[in-house]
Amino acid sequence: MSTLAIKNLHASVDGAEILRGIDLEINSGEVHALMGPNGSGKSTLSHVLMGRSDYEVTQGSVTLDGVELLGLPTWRRAELGLFLVMQYPVEVPGVTVGDLVTAALKVRGVATNGVGDLVAAEAGRLGVRDEFLRRGVNNEFSGGEKKRVETLQLAALAPRFAVLDEIDSGLDVDALRDVARRVEEMTSESDLGVLAITHYDRLLGELHPDWVHILLNGHIVRTGGPELAQELERTGYEGINDSPK
Repeated sequence: MSTLAIKNLHASVDGAEILRGIDLEINSGEVHALMGPNGSGKSTLSHVLMGRSDYEVTQGSVTLDGVELLGLPTWRRAELGLFLVMQYPVEVPGVTVGDLVTAALKVRGVATNGVGDLVAAEAGRLGVRDEFLRRGVNNEFSGGEKKRVETLQLAALAPRFAVLDEIDSGLDVDALRDVARRVEEMTSESDLGVLAITHYDRLLGELHPDWVHILLNGHIVRTGGPELAQELERTGYEGINDSPK
């Protein structure tokens, strides 16, 4: 079993503290949902986990199977098994998804025979048309196409943990179902651990989280089961105490 452990994590941007002591532990095969209003620190957490350079960590630790990630470059964190599905995936003109998966596997020392078949199989499962496999990654893709291809990369690379930063943003009902179901399948197929950052219960209806956490003002203030997300859909964040639990 693998474990991603976040302990007393504090982080700032431009001198302003955004994360104020995050404690969270995710094990293989678990799905944890992180919900909170805009500005609560959700995307900041995803950027800090992957090592974005303009975010300053002032306290705490992030370990993957006991290896400290803080201080490591982003590529090394990815090599160790952490994957970020970005809220706004960037375009990579001239580099196909097959090229990208091949390069990532080579860095990890994994044989790349059959990558074309693997990418094609995952494209079929996710409803990605062949034309998008021939283009540069995300080059003139719609929002839904970008998220499908990001999920294709996730499935092909089979990391230990995935951070999904609002993967449901910009998805129609069909794309949401395809993406969420593929991620959920990976929790059993490859013991993928998932941190799903979202605003909406509709993603969780497909992804079926084990735990739901509410983030307010840089703190996790409540933790519960899937019923907590349903409660938020009914009541919103008003009345939730912002003191960390």
